[in-house]
Amino acid sequence: MKHVMGVALCALLAGGVSFTANAQTKLTIATVNNGDMIRMQKLTDDFTAKHPDISLEWVTLEENTLRQRVTTDIATKGGQYDVMTIGTYEVPIWSEKGWLAPLDQLGADYDEADIMPAIRSAVSQDGQLYAAPFYAESSMMMYRTDLFEAAGITITDRLTWDQTLDIAKKLHDPANGVYGICLRGKAGWGENMALITTMGNAYGARLFNEEWKPEFDGPEWKAALSMYVDILGNYGPPGATSNGFNENLSLFNSGKCGMWIDATVAASFVSNPAESTVADKVGFTEAPCAETCTGANWLWAWNLGIPTGSQKVEAAQKFIAWATSKEYLELVASKEGWANVPPGTRISLYNNPKYLEAAPFADETLLAIDSADPINSTLKPKPYVGVQFAAIPEFQGIGTTVGQQFSAALGGSSSIEDALASAQSSTDRTMQRAGYY
Repeated sequence: MKHVMGVALCALLAGGVSFTANAQTKLTIATVNNGDMIRMQKLTDDFTAKHPDISLEWVTLEENTLRQRVTTDIATKGGQYDVMTIGTYEVPIWSEKGWLAPLDQLGADYDEADIMPAIRSAVSQDGQLYAAPFYAESSMMMYRTDLFEAAGITITDRLTWDQTLDIAKKLHDPANGVYGICLRGKAGWGENMALITTMGNAYGARLFNEEWKPEFDGPEWKAALSMYVDILGNYGPPGATSNGFNENLSLFNSGKCGMWIDATVAASFVSNPAESTVADKVGFTEAPCAETCTGANWLWAWNLGIPTGSQKVEAAQKFIAWATSKEYLELVASKEGWANVPPGTRISLYNNPKYLEAAPFADETLLAIDSADPINSTLKPKPYVGVQFAAIPEFQGIGTTVGQQFSAALGGSSSIEDALASAQSSTDRTMQRAGYY
């Protein structure tokens, strides 16, 4: 391991005085352009003040681009990045391949046991952390309480997708700049597929049966995709095929969405008066069910990991320990308020009365995360781990291709039947070629 350290220049004989010149270790960090990550970059003066021998260079990318870049770099041992922002999909696959360095120098006060068990398990192998969660999320519905009240709508129980469709019809008022619902339409395995797969789960669908054969040609997937195309195509904003998390967040914050089903991490942004024009008019409830509630909301964490090709593992672990610590949460709270700390990773946060008082969405977030089970996330048995993805190397390509086909159905350039048939045939070819059957 190569280290850049401060080197004593000399001891002057005349006075016995020594001078030290500190050479800096530069860490290159690849991250996603989500709000919590942008906030972290603004707060890194705290880290560099504590570690003046380490400097930080940021590469901030849109979600799909980030995944492509870091996957290519780590698979080819390119060595461009010292710290990578990666998801719960990548960590188990990459750690098994030996592509991630173990996080074994996070410090005695890091309190690894405070990480939520489901998240800790997702980023560990044989009890060893291979990435540290920066924030974790499930999915839920955020809605405009003023619009619901005006329409005489009261939520008394967990909604179904049929009920959600009826509500979207009532709220849809494009003439006044309000759309019944906002959902992810941008193609990508971590964009539209994250949502559509949970819809598939709710309708009783699976990505693969017990023999690893895809099931996109089944009636459950047809019901799920038909609902998705109907509700978003008819009662969503125009150009929905271009909208991912950030685009929908902007639409909701500007008052243009009656409902939005997406990541629980969005809750702090939509309820922040500095960012949202409807901050005092937002309600939170669980993501809709259909035939079942099993797998109806996803489980995800953005994590920081170190590729084994990095020559700066020691410095990288210092940064990761800082960014994912309990102390970092307190730093964000001191600057931005408790409601804006990165959610979902630490047990202690949900036992903190200051957070619970400041974050009206805390209970719903915890409920959603606790109810998401990567092992038992479909009505019928399945061979894969993951709620909204299958934790196999082939899924990234499969999810991207199928996401493009589903986006084409939403945009009207493909029928629902053709999109599902294409998804079935392309996935079948991939799985056969990979030797699953």
